[in-house]
Amino acid sequence: MHALSISEENYLKAIFHLYTGEEGIGTNAIAHHLHTKAASVTEMVKKLAEKKLLTYEKYQGVIPTRKGFTTALAIIRKHRLWEYFLVEKLKLSWDEVHDIAEQLEHIKSDKLIEKLDRFLDFPKLDPHGDPIPDKAGKMCVTKCCCMSEIKPNSNAKITGVKNHSPAFLKHLEKMHLTIGKTIKIVERNDFDQSVQLVLNHETMHISKEIAENLLVHKIKR
Repeated sequence: MHALSISEENYLKAIFHLYTGEEGIGTNAIAHHLHTKAASVTEMVKKLAEKKLLTYEKYQGVIPTRKGFTTALAIIRKHRLWEYFLVEKLKLSWDEVHDIAEQLEHIKSDKLIEKLDRFLDFPKLDPHGDPIPDKAGKMCVTKCCCMSEIKPNSNAKITGVKNHSPAFLKHLEKMHLTIGKTIKIVERNDFDQSVQLVLNHETMHISKEIAENLLVHKIKR
């Protein structure tokens, strides 16, 4: 198979993230995710279907094939390895590496990526807490949930984020709500679902939106 274009790789990655395993993905959902027109999506998915990377039937949606999943995981692997490299080795902040990794993920050299993985000592998670697929496409499974789901008087460790926007990550950095920090949920407000928590012996209030976009692992104490 000929090398995929950057656009084709971006579509495959988007479809991978949208697919839940339950039913096909509508072209409108893909268009919304990629900020493009449904007609453009239809044209692209037909092209990817010809390359056996997905199946597509009108009114039944898009489903990645095994080959499509493998290809998408390879792209995601490169993206997350580059993010890890940029943060851990070049000391860029976690809110500025996504766009750079979006460019680097399209490098075709498998040898470079294997050497990068080895150089980084085979990291399991990227700077945002997302699992990094290994060479075989396998990822570590982390038990986590949204902070909004944790009951009061519970301790938890921040393990990841659902919202990867630079503005959100900068806001978390400002509040010191970063990966690895341990918090205690004190109270959830019934009116607006905001959350009161303790971090480093300091009490703070966070909005429902922040709580829904922070991933945590409950700690038993």
